[in-house]
Parts: sequence; C-alpha cells; structure tokens
Amino acid sequence: MTTSSEKLIVITGASTGMGAATARELAGRGFQVLAGVRRERDADAIRADRLEPVILDITDPTQISALTARVDADPRPLTALVNNAGIAVNAPVEALPLDEWRHQFEVNLFGHVAVTQALLPALLRAKGRVVNISSLGGKVAMATYGAYAGSKFALEAVSDSLRRELAPHGVGVVVVEPGGVQTEMAARGATTANHLAARMTHEQNERYGDLMQAIIAHSAAFTEAGVPADRAARIIAKAVTDRRPRTRYTIGRDAAVLTRLSRLLPDRVLDRMVAADLRPHYPAQSPA
Repeated sequence: MTTSSEKLIVITGASTGMGAATARELAGRGFQVLAGVRRERDADAIRADRLEPVILDITDPTQISALTARVDADPRPLTALVNNAGIAVNAPVEALPLDEWRHQFEVNLFGHVAVTQALLPALLRAKGRVVNISSLGGKVAMATYGAYAGSKFALEAVSDSLRRELAPHGVGVVVVEPGGVQTEMAARGATTANHLAARMTHEQNERYGDLMQAIIAHSAAFTEAGVPADRAARIIAKAVTDRRPRTRYTIGRDAAVLTRLSRLLPDRVLDRMVAADLRPHYPAQSPA
C-alpha cells in the first residue's frame, strides 16, 4: 500500500479559513497538498513542508490548465480533489443584479465543475475521491440567500449525479455541509451585502432594508458562534481519508440539526422557525 507521502491532494480556495486549515491538516498527515490560492501573498503565507501553493482562480481556464499540467507531471497519484472555493453574496432576489447571480454561480458551481472535469482523468487513474464543500445553505435557503443557496443546492445535485456516474469506476464523491464556521467569509459577505443594499432603489429599501440589516447581523452572530476552522478541517480531512466514507458529512450542530429538520418539517413550519431565528437581529423598533 502507498503511504500518505506518496499521494497528492488538490484543494481549491485555500488562501484563508477552512481551505487553509484543511490544507495544513492534510499536509500534517503526510499528504503532498497542492493548495489553490488567488494571490502571491496568499501563497507566501501558506507555503510549508508538503504544502505547495498554486495560483488558481477556478473561473480561469488558463489557470485550471496549469494546475492540470502540474498534477499530470507529478508521479504521485491524485488521491483527492477538495472543491472548497466559494463566495457568499446576499441580497433579495428582486434586488440582486443578474451579473451578481452569474458571478455567484461561476465561482460556487461552474468553477467546481471545470476543475473536476479537468482532474477527473487523474482521479480515475488513481481511483481517488472528489470532496465537494457545500453548506447548510445547500439544504435550507434563508431570505436573501437565493443566489448563494441556489448555487449550493445545485452543487448538491451535481454531486449526487457525479457520485452515481463514478461509483462503477472506483471514484468516490462526498459532500461536506458546514454550518457556522469561524472564517473571514462572513465579514467579506457583509461588505458585499452593504454595497448591494446601497444600490437598492427607494422602494426596494422600503421592502428589504431592515431585512438586509438583520441578515448581516445574523450572519456575524452565526459565524462567531460557529466551530473553529481547524475543527472543520478535521471533518473535511475525515471525508478525504475515511476508508468507507459517508456520502455526506455535516460540520457543526446547527448543520446536523437543520439539515435533518429540512427533510422532516413541512415548509411553513420551517419558514416560521427560520423567521423566529432571524427576528432578534432586526433593527430596534422594526417589525420582523
């Protein structure tokens, strides 16, 4: 049997947060990790023994081709691809411009498909594994999460199809569904949400202004109460290394509970639960 040091892993979106933590966790277990980052300064920050940063924007075909060439040139088998890159854009369906919808899906869905297509020949040779990082938002879509949750629901569906296509050929497909995790994504998402809120028309602001403030406050609290990125990384590493992996892993009690409830509760009951959870975050003296 080959050892970890003789195996290659690719992880996208490894500049910060869960991606960086997972890259370090897997490198610490002896794998050679190719960690996709967006900028040279991110590469300098993450570079370490067995952890090789590669410049990778998953929406850039040229950079995906360069990654594929790097993998094909390596004598070690590609044991896993962890599709972790992602962004969060929050705004009401009515108010979110279509170019923002398209960008959200380009990063959270089509980019993952592109990287997976490019690396599947190597994964098939090694009988490796695809690990797609979805979200609690891939099961429950809160107000203003239409684009983000839509991309994650789609990633869940693609993962199911891919799992059924590749099972006869020895390649596993696993989905990881994080709930709240202490990363920088919430702060970046709040900045984007504030920018989008400022672009809403007067009528849209009358309808959704308080909702946007509540969502931003809720997201910050949700993230602060979430699990540390290092703990999330250990669960992702388990999805990579388990000999007989489950088809889905959750991260955090919130994700475990809500993904189960989403399958059991009627829609209207779930609507009331989600609204009640959001209500304390509305601006003072504003009706939820």
